[in-house]
Formats: sequence, C-alpha cells, structure tokens
Amino acid sequence: MKIRLADSKDLSQLSILLNQYRVFYEQSSDVERATAFIKERLENQDSVIITAIDGEQMAGFTQLYPSFSSVSMKPIWILNDLFVIESYRRKNVAKQLMEAAKEHARKTGAIRLSLATQFSNSPAQKLYEAMGYKKDDTFYHYNLSI
Repeated sequence: MKIRLADSKDLSQLSILLNQYRVFYEQSSDVERATAFIKERLENQDSVIITAIDGEQMAGFTQLYPSFSSVSMKPIWILNDLFVIESYRRKNVAKQLMEAAKEHARKTGAIRLSLATQFSNSPAQKLYEAMGYKKDDTFYHYNLSI
C-alpha cells in the first residue's frame, strides 16, 4: 500500500471515492459534483488529501482542512473525511491514512489534529480511540445550519 498526497492525476479515482463516501453518509450519488468539489480543493490548495493506493487501485483517502488556534497561535488540522472502500476495510488502510495525517500535522507544526464522527459510527470510534484520540469533554461543539 502506497500512502501519498493526492494531485490532479488522482481526480477521477478521488471523485468516485468521495461520491461513495457521501453515499455512505446518506447523500444522493453525484459523481459530477464530487469531481468539481475535489478539483476545486486541488486547484485552490485549500485542503490536503492523502491517498492509499494499491497498484492502480485507490483504496481510500483522508482530507484535512487547515484551521488555527488563536490561543496557542499555532495551526490545527481538521481531519474532515476518511473513507476506505469496502474491499480494503479491516486491512489497516484507515490506520495508515490516519498515521500519514498525524505526520503531516507534525511536519506543519500543528498543535492538534481534530475530527468528528457520527454517534452511530462505532467502528470509526474504536479506531480513533485505539490511535490515542480522546473525546472532548471540555467544550460543547455547536453548529448553525446555513
């Protein structure tokens, strides 16, 4: 398994995986929109996408978005997306992607790597906790739908 940063040559396979990821979260399938979204991220360089590739097959990806802590005056990375295709699950692909995300955060001087997942996604929660992530019991997180 090769873990590396995505580039424009990965657009087609990344779009398919992003679409599958969205469908997993009960969104309508729309490969065209997924392609436009990933293309924009890559062109604007406003996220970091790390891929897992087995030969010619993209097995999974994680997407990180930058943020900052004003208190510590350091960068933060938000691990917003993590997806592994079904045939590669339970083969440590997600763990490898998360390790690469952690290394990217270290290299960029980040103070932390943050993520969120649905209450019902217990397989992901087990992985995160096994990798040292802690549930936040200090802050309430709020969202405002726009």
